[in-house]
Order: sequence, then C-alpha cells, then structure tokens
Amino acid sequence: MSTGQELLKQRLAHIEERIQAACERAGRKREDVKIVAVTKYVDAQTIGDLLDIGIGHIGENRLQDALPKHEQYGDRGCWHFIGHLQTNKAKDVIGRFSYIHSLDRLSLAQELNKRAEAAGQVVSCFLQINISGEQTKFGLSPDDVLAFLRETSNMKHIKIDGLMTMAPVVENQEEARPVFRGLAEWQKRINEWEFPHAHVTELSMGMSNDFEVAIEEGATYIRLGSVLVKPE
Repeated sequence: MSTGQELLKQRLAHIEERIQAACERAGRKREDVKIVAVTKYVDAQTIGDLLDIGIGHIGENRLQDALPKHEQYGDRGCWHFIGHLQTNKAKDVIGRFSYIHSLDRLSLAQELNKRAEAAGQVVSCFLQINISGEQTKFGLSPDDVLAFLRETSNMKHIKIDGLMTMAPVVENQEEARPVFRGLAEWQKRINEWEFPHAHVTELSMGMSNDFEVAIEEGATYIRLGSVLVKPE
C-alpha cells in the first residue's frame, strides 16, 4: 500500500468513527449512510487510491476537470456530479454519472430529458433545494418545488430519486441543523404528493464541517472533501 493510500485509510478510519457515533445517536444503521468523496481538487491518482481503499462513490463538481478523471477510472465506483451543471453541458454527463445532485431549474431538466431520451437512458437526479435561502447558493426556492414537479412530471427520461442542499458555512454545525431538517421535511412532503417521477429515497446533505448533524437529520449521502482528501 502506498503512502498516499495509508494516509487516506487513516483519515477514513477516523471519519468512520464519527459516522458510526452519529448513526448511534440518531438510531440509524451505518449502512444507510454513504460517503461521496469530493475529488475536485485532487488528481486522478488520488481517485485511484480512494477506490483502492474501498471508497465506492466519487463526486466531481467541474465537468471539464471530471472528464479526464472519468476517462481513467469511470469503470470503477459510482460517479456523482455534485456541482452546478450548465445546460449546454448536460449531454456530457449522460452515461458517465450515475447521479446528478444539482437539478435546479426547468431548462436543465428539459435538456437532460432530451439528451437521455436520445441515449435511451433514464437519468437519476437529486433536486437541489435552497433551504437556507442564501442568494449565493444554487437551488430551487422551496416556493417553486411543487410547480417544478408538476412541470417535469411528463418527462420520461429523468427521475428524481433524491434531494440535495447546502447549508451555510458555520463554525458550530448545530446552526446547520434547521437546514438539514428542512430538507428531510421536503422529502416527506414530496413523497406524499406521489408524483410518478419523484420517489425520493435519498438525501444528499452534509459536508466536511457538518456531516454529523446531517446524518442525525437523515442524510443518506454525505459529500466529504477536505476532511478526507487534503490536496498538497
């Protein structure tokens, strides 16, 4: 095992202890929480190391950086596109990423649906909701969620399997709890509406600075960058 892998393994072991403790506090099973390694600032070799030590989910934010990495390691693990996706780049994620965490507007839904139909695929999306209301963050306003689901309900080549949000960056992760709790409430609300294309089973929330609180509030995917991979 290389030095890089050894270091990643040590970090992962510490993270695992924190995840396990958060699951115990919330009465959840450890296997219900999956780590997405956020690899936007690291090279392809580090992605190979992550896959080698057992990380199964890779998350990339920037398409231009992700494509060469995917070319090398795309046949291993499950790849998630977690950054803001420009509509004109939608064609490039089809067939490469198992999940798109950042569906946040109708024009993107239309383009993904069109491109997926041409490819004979159905794309699994997470609806990004701006629970915090911060103007600097992407995501649908909660006020627009119902209308968005109605407008996309006839799109046969996208399905909404999850929700995603980003909490404000705060020193005390307890301050992020209302945001995560709010997303979990939206999961219940959307499932009660019973839209055929929106059976929400996943919650993508929580990052390096607040993932424990996110787990306590129901996260199924936590997106970990700096706490796991620290680029030189």
